[in-house]
Amino acid sequence: MSSDFNYLDLFAGAGGLSEGFIRAGYNPIAHVEMDQAACCTLRTRMAYHWLKEKGDLQSYIDYLQGDVSREEFYISLPDRITQSVINVEIGEETLQDIFQQIDLLLEDRELNLIVGGPPCQTYSHIGRSRCPNRMKGDPRNDLYLFYAEFLREYEPNYFVFENVPGLLSATDEEGNSYLGLMQDLFREYGYETEFETLNAKDYGVPQNRKRIILVGKKGTSTGFYPKPSKCKSDILVKDILSDLPHIKSGEGCVRSCSMKSNYHSWLHETGIRNEVVPVTLHQARTNNKQDREIYKRAVELWNDTEGRLQYNELPERLQTHKNKNSFLNRFKVVAGDLPYCHTIVAHIAMDGHYYIHPDIKQNRSLTPREAARMQTFPDDYYFESSSGNPARTPAYRQIGNAVPVLLGEKIAEKLKENWQ
Repeated sequence: MSSDFNYLDLFAGAGGLSEGFIRAGYNPIAHVEMDQAACCTLRTRMAYHWLKEKGDLQSYIDYLQGDVSREEFYISLPDRITQSVINVEIGEETLQDIFQQIDLLLEDRELNLIVGGPPCQTYSHIGRSRCPNRMKGDPRNDLYLFYAEFLREYEPNYFVFENVPGLLSATDEEGNSYLGLMQDLFREYGYETEFETLNAKDYGVPQNRKRIILVGKKGTSTGFYPKPSKCKSDILVKDILSDLPHIKSGEGCVRSCSMKSNYHSWLHETGIRNEVVPVTLHQARTNNKQDREIYKRAVELWNDTEGRLQYNELPERLQTHKNKNSFLNRFKVVAGDLPYCHTIVAHIAMDGHYYIHPDIKQNRSLTPREAARMQTFPDDYYFESSSGNPARTPAYRQIGNAVPVLLGEKIAEKLKENWQ
């Protein structure tokens, strides 16, 4: 990894955007994230990259197989690896301490780039529709102010700010555009900004996922936006999932899976399939008999007519929710015969009804590993829990909140081409 492209990841989550930048040759100095499980995921991933660079992944493999505990694994790592992940909520009280920790990690190096974006729930269309007044007084609305403080402190050449399309229409209590307020503040701190709405499916990601990518450059020049070239993939969703063990509801493994030897070349070309490190977290939720019957009906309808199941069209005995006309599309099949699926979101951690596996014989929702593949996370990427034991729910949440790795990589590559 080049020392000329040192970056800091703010509001890092599980590290999807960061992984893309690492793959493009950038050097992570630190990640700042408030969620404990996500921070453990980041530490484990930084350990993977350090061990891979050394040419010895055996201790990583031993950990994933459960031969050593997380504590034992972390003790074997240099402090600079584990300390590069800063588990803290960014705020007025913590800012100076975060700066001090980053300065220690930087040593005498310059910070060239900042990436990341604040939590997006309050800007999202879905969040605002569910609770129209939720933005008022929500401190998350103003997290961009702290993001700007990092720009003022470190003066990087560029920054990459990611958020949901709802940011385009989000306003404060006075009706001011949040995006406009952000751009004005960034300009005040010496950065011109340009943004685009990018759909991940246009850049090789097998998922229909739109995001605002705002890029800032120090100075007053314009026309610098690093928009990647669009590319199409001929792989179908069913091909992305086909080499994973076929399992039914409640089946699977969290530690190590026996993979099929035949797989689509795309999985190798994108770096998803790995023949060295065991595949983890391919374990399906246990669904009750009623849900499995609904899943089967949903898949049959899609396979026969490419139609979507409406909840109020189910037989009365299967309609157990009181409000039958809310969220009519609460059961949705991941289309196996298309080159992309619908957007993977954090709600997948609550239930899998919106992410039904396309293979009717398996009759279940997606596993964390399958969801991770839709986000183009490599199979050697392990999603941690707070406890240190494998767990589906925190993995689903981290995956649903992440930036697709391949999209991050495409942006990083284009930014490097344009770097001035």
